[in-house]
Amino acid sequence: MNIGLIGLENSGKTAIFNALTGSTAEVASYHSGKMEPNIAIVEVLDERIEKLTAMYQPKRTIHATIEFIDFVGLSEGSAQSGLFSGSAMNMIKTADALAVVLRNFHEETIDQVLGDPNPLGDIDSVASELILSDMIIVEKRLEKIATDIKKGKKTPELQAEEKVLQILIEKLNDGIPIRNVELKPDEEKSIHGFQFLTGKPLMAILNSDESNYGRNGSVIDGIKKTFPVIEFAGNFEMELSQLEPEDAEAFMQDMGITQSARSRLTTFAYDMLGYLSFFTVGEDEVRAWTLRKGENAVAAAGTIHTDLARGFIRAECFTYDDLMEFGSEKGIKEHGKHRLEGKTYLVQDGDILNIRFSV
Repeated sequence: MNIGLIGLENSGKTAIFNALTGSTAEVASYHSGKMEPNIAIVEVLDERIEKLTAMYQPKRTIHATIEFIDFVGLSEGSAQSGLFSGSAMNMIKTADALAVVLRNFHEETIDQVLGDPNPLGDIDSVASELILSDMIIVEKRLEKIATDIKKGKKTPELQAEEKVLQILIEKLNDGIPIRNVELKPDEEKSIHGFQFLTGKPLMAILNSDESNYGRNGSVIDGIKKTFPVIEFAGNFEMELSQLEPEDAEAFMQDMGITQSARSRLTTFAYDMLGYLSFFTVGEDEVRAWTLRKGENAVAAAGTIHTDLARGFIRAECFTYDDLMEFGSEKGIKEHGKHRLEGKTYLVQDGDILNIRFSV
């Protein structure tokens, strides 16, 4: 899974990035001129894989991971000025989800330039920039299609694509993001390659002062009307990420923070995106894998390796909870909790799978 952090300039994106990843990327109260994003890959903290490792004593343990990408801050007209182009655009297109960081803190230098924090106004501005970016892409593609048709390159596929794009431009002009446009499966297929920004799941991160953290119910309620939202005390939690765990926990308790920023956002993102974790276990390796809810055993096999999906026969399956209850795979079998599942089995969070296959 990868999540792109976006937001207006001076929203504190990089502080949030550092808090989530333990990085020390430069944080500045001005535009540094840097266009390249900060990137870090972190392990998904899951106590289940730690307990599985203790039980199986494997040669190696591999956690699921999340890649965080901290993109350059946006300003009014970003979509037209090129911040949504080139390598940055190619990278942002690959993000599974976007997280908009909203300034909800005071800093003298920033306040003098931008005024008091206005998270509700800021998220509207970012949403508008994303819509404008997609409009530009759709309009350019429609112009290209019109040119091709004039040259005699009129095909059923091109006509189908043009029809869908005309639907999208109409919705975008009305301020409706593509994620909220109902399309038929064949229509979605015709535009799949575009990876529109407003087609991606979007969450909001309210970046608050240490002094007002946890006291922003009305703001959060306002954001929730449009987007899922989670609150962080960005600068404070960035500092926490640099401390030893014992020291960080003491400060977290003072703030009423029960989990690290990374753990909270991971849980939030998994819920919002509809992800689950399944496991493979053995003497060689214990590993966590990420899958979308509603995907079947063949999809899980393909996540592990394409050959397993291609030659899928059955999935040996039992649950993490049953393993903890009965203490061993032998106990699982003795209590009739070991199952063989076919291709259509919908994988559940906490399933432990062993794929039977033949190629």
